[in-house]
Amino acid sequence: MWGPVDGRRWRSVSTSVGAVQISSRATRVAVIVLGDLGRSPRMQYHALALADAGAAVVLIGLAGSEPCAAVRAHAAIRVHAIGDPAPPRPGAGVAYLIAATRRAVAQARALAAALDTAAPDVILAQTPPALPTLAVALRAARRQGARLVLDWHNLGHTLLALRLGAGHPVVRLAALLERRDGRRAAAHLCVSQAMRAALAADWGIDAVVLADRPARRFTPLPRAAREAAAAALARQYGWDGGGARPSLLIAPSGWSADDDFDLLHAALPACDTRLAARGGAARLLLLLTGSGPRRDAVAARLAALPLTRIAVRTTWLAADAYPDALAAADLGLCLHRSASGRDLPMKIADMFGAGLPVCALDDGGCLREMVRPNVTARLFVDAARLAAALDEILGEPAGAALARLRAGALEEADGPRWDDAWRATAAPLLLTRATR
Repeated sequence: MWGPVDGRRWRSVSTSVGAVQISSRATRVAVIVLGDLGRSPRMQYHALALADAGAAVVLIGLAGSEPCAAVRAHAAIRVHAIGDPAPPRPGAGVAYLIAATRRAVAQARALAAALDTAAPDVILAQTPPALPTLAVALRAARRQGARLVLDWHNLGHTLLALRLGAGHPVVRLAALLERRDGRRAAAHLCVSQAMRAALAADWGIDAVVLADRPARRFTPLPRAAREAAAAALARQYGWDGGGARPSLLIAPSGWSADDDFDLLHAALPACDTRLAARGGAARLLLLLTGSGPRRDAVAARLAALPLTRIAVRTTWLAADAYPDALAAADLGLCLHRSASGRDLPMKIADMFGAGLPVCALDDGGCLREMVRPNVTARLFVDAARLAAALDEILGEPAGAALARLRAGALEEADGPRWDDAWRATAAPLLLTRATR
C-alpha cells in the first residue's frame, strides 16, 4: 500500500451516495496534502469516505508517519508518499526564506509528477499550505480536465505571518497568490462558519462548511476499562509517584507556532503549587503527544521546571494507538491559538469522539462553534486561569466538575460522526466529474 501509484489497479464499480451517482468506471480522486500523511487525519478521512463511496483514490502527501490502518488496508486507496527535504530551521531571516523556497520547489515538482501519474477526474487539495499546493493543483486540473476542490483548514498567509510578521512583503505576496489561485478552484469546503464568512466577504469564495467530526474509531470506554487503561498508561510513561494513579491529562499537538506553549510553561508551576497545597495524593501526569518542529525545544523547557506534583512526558502515538489514549485520559488539553481566528482544532473533535472532556484555550476565534463552555469544555484565556481550571477539575476530591464535563463530552460522542457529515456536505462536491 505504501508507495507509488499503480493506475492499472483501480477498481471499476457502480454505486451512489445520496443523490450522487457514480458511473461504471470509478471516479478517480487525488487527495493531496503537503504535510505528513500520518498527521493529516482530515485528509485521511476524506480518502476513506471517497473510497467507501466507490471512488478510486490516490492519497498524496509527505512521507513521515504512516496513515491509519483503515487507509493502509483499503483496496481502493493507493498512498503516494513524497520524500520531503528537511524543514527550514527556526528563524525569520534570509536563510529561512531561501531554505523554504528550495523546499517548496522540490515539493512542487514531486506533487506535479504524482498528479500526472494519478490522472484524476477530481483533485481534492488541503490548504494550507497554499504554496505551492494551489498553483500545482490548478495546473494539473487544467492539463487533465479535472475538477479542483479546495478544503480550507486555515489561511496560509496568516500562518506564515506567525514567523515573518503580518507586514512582511513575502506575507503580503503570499496572501495575493492565495487569493488569486484559491478563487480559481471549482468548489470549496472549509472547517467553520467563520471561515466560510471570511472567504465570502474577503475573496468572493463560496465554500461549504464541513465541520470536523470524530471518526468512528474514536469511542468512549466504560468506566472500569477507562480506569484500567489510564493506570496502564501511567505505568508505561514511568510514573513513580506511588499510591493511587495520577490524574491523566493529555495534550495532542502539532508542535507548531499555533500552539501556545509559553502559556503552558507559565501555568504548570502555579498548578503544581495548588496541588501541593491540597496535600494528600493529588498528582498529575501530563502526556504531550504528537510530533513537530518545536517539540524538542519545548520539551526541554518543560523538563527544567521544578515540579513536585506534576510529571510531564512527551511521546508520539501511532494513529491506531491515539484513540485508545484519548479514551483512557481524564481530561484533554488544547493549546491551539488560531492564526486566522477562523480555524478549529480537530483534536477537540477527536477528544469528544472518545468521550473526553476538554480544557481549551479561548483564543478569541470561533471556538464556540465546536465547544459548549462549562458543558463539554472549560475555557481559559491565560496561565493563571489554566492553573485554576486544572486544579478545580482534576484536584477536586469528589470529582464533580470533571463528572459534569464528561457527561457533556459523552453527549457529543453520541452525535454525528465524520462519515455522516461527509455524505451530507462533501459527497455532492467531490463525486461530480469535470467534463474532459
